[in-house]
Amino acid sequence: MSTYDWDLIERLLHEVQNGAGHTFTARPYAEQHAAALAAQGEPVGDLDHLKTLACEYEQLLFMRGFIDSRPAEDGGNGKNFVLTERGSRLLSLIDSSIPGFEHPRQVLDEQADALDESTFERVSAKAQIA
Repeated sequence: MSTYDWDLIERLLHEVQNGAGHTFTARPYAEQHAAALAAQGEPVGDLDHLKTLACEYEQLLFMRGFIDSRPAEDGGNGKNFVLTERGSRLLSLIDSSIPGFEHPRQVLDEQADALDESTFERVSAKAQIA
């Protein structure tokens, strides 16, 4: 069973969403995420592991169709991304600013691999997850 750091994935997806004209850099985003956790009094753990995880998530999100290369006409510079429709659905499910975000995360955590394309499509299509 694959488990994911949904807070880190949420951070990465928000950076993609707001990244027109900016280079996407997963490692510094992981550092910012760790700093935010520390400021909230949350345990950070191994920062190098978190940076590596962020890079792995970037690749996974790209390979599984949650993000795609940002077109030049939308501020793409060859080193940044845009959310796909699937990525937008994922962000809407896990976004901590939306009340009730805990339940979709729990449902995703119950899957063998929540970010597997077919698994995500099946689970995210269920109205009761949101």
